[in-house]
Amino acid sequence: VQLQASGGGLVQAGGSLRLSCAASGSIFGINSMGWYRQAPGKQRELVARITGGDNTNYADSVKGRFTISSDNAKNTVYLQADSLKPEDTAVYYCNAYVKVATLRWVDVWGQGTQVTVSS
Repeated sequence: VQLQASGGGLVQAGGSLRLSCAASGSIFGINSMGWYRQAPGKQRELVARITGGDNTNYADSVKGRFTISSDNAKNTVYLQADSLKPEDTAVYYCNAYVKVATLRWVDVWGQGTQVTVSS
């Protein structure tokens, strides 16, 4: 199973970006998908997660500005990031908890996409 993330880039403060992450491979089910981020010198932190296609949770720092959604038919999760701030600058990683061919549930990570917000 692989996760392919896209949509990062450089944006001015107050701007918007939309991140996408598609899961591919032998997937027998997806329990949840989410986005995490890691800024230089800091630990990786949860940004947003969606479970069951409609149950969402967000980090307090992004509530009201970011929206996570998913397309279950495409095994894809999106993160609409609005009103971006310089402190949102980080590498954003996609994550999914999926059932694989052996019918085990495994945690899968994408390669990360850089988001840079200039002031």
